[in-house]
Amino acid sequence: MTQQSIEIVEVGPRDGLQNEAATVATADKLELVRRAIAYGARRIEVTSFVNPKRVPQLADAEQLVALLPERDDVTYIGLVLNARGAERALATGRIDELGAVCVTSDSFGIRNQGQSSDESLAAAMEIVALAKAAGKGGQITIATAFGCPFEGEIATARVVEMAKCAADAQPREIALADTIGVGVPSQVAEMVGRVREAVAGLPVRVHFHNTRNTGLANVWAAVAEGAATVDASLGGLGGCPFAPGAAGNVPTEDVAYLLERSGVATGLSLPDIVDAATWFTGVMDRPLPAMVSRAPAWPE
Repeated sequence: MTQQSIEIVEVGPRDGLQNEAATVATADKLELVRRAIAYGARRIEVTSFVNPKRVPQLADAEQLVALLPERDDVTYIGLVLNARGAERALATGRIDELGAVCVTSDSFGIRNQGQSSDESLAAAMEIVALAKAAGKGGQITIATAFGCPFEGEIATARVVEMAKCAADAQPREIALADTIGVGVPSQVAEMVGRVREAVAGLPVRVHFHNTRNTGLANVWAAVAEGAATVDASLGGLGGCPFAPGAAGNVPTEDVAYLLERSGVATGLSLPDIVDAATWFTGVMDRPLPAMVSRAPAWPE
C-alpha cells in the first residue's frame, strides 16, 4: 500500500435512490447533497438523465439540479446513457461532469440501455466528446465488469479491451463497476492492475455493490492496486433496476472508516457522515445497510 489518499465519489443521490420503491422528495435529495458537501464530498453523482418511465425515482433530475448549491469546489455528476441524456444534462448549465456507462455483455446492454455492448461503448465515447465540446468533464464506467446477471462470468480480457478503447476518448477516468456484487479481492486486484496498465496513466475508479458481503474487501484490494477513486453511497443504499438481485453500494461511512483507520486519507469527516446517515435513516424510514453508523464511535 503506497497511496496516502483516495477520492470518494458520493453516489447516494443517484445510485442510492434509483432502485427505491417509495419516492424520495426532491427536498430530501437536495438535503442529501448538502449534507454530503458538509461531510467533505467534493464529487457527487447527483442524478441521472434517463427515461423517467424506466427510472421514476429520478424523474425530477432537472428540478433537483436547478436547486443545487452553487459551489466552485464541488463537481456535480449527472449519469447519462445516450446523446439525448447528455443534451438534457448539459442544458441545465449546472452539471459539471457527464458520467457515461458502457456494459460488457449484449444481454445486459439491451435490457439496461437498449444497446449492444459495442454500441454502448461507442455511445459512451460520444458522450465524453459532447461533454468536452461543452467545456465539461466526462468519464466512462464499464458496468458488469466483474460479472453479468444474464451471461455470467466476464473475461478480464474483454474488460481490458473495452478500457483501452474507452481511453481513446480521453475521459477523466475509467471506472470499473461490479454491478451485481460478484467480485472478490483477487479478481479486483487483477482487473484494476491490468486496466491501469492498459489505459496508460488515466486514473481508475471503482464502484462496488455489497451483494455478497465482499464490497469492503474489494475496495481495499482496488486501493492497494492503485485505484484512485472509490464510489460509495451514504448508508449503503443502492441497486440497479435492470440487474436482478443487485444489492446496495458500499456505504460511505464504512469505506471512510476502513481507509482513514488504515492511514489512507479520504477528506471526509466520519462524525458528520454518521450524523447524515442518522438523518437519512429517518428519511427512508427503515434501517440502512451500513455498519459503522450503527456502531459506537471508535475511537471515542
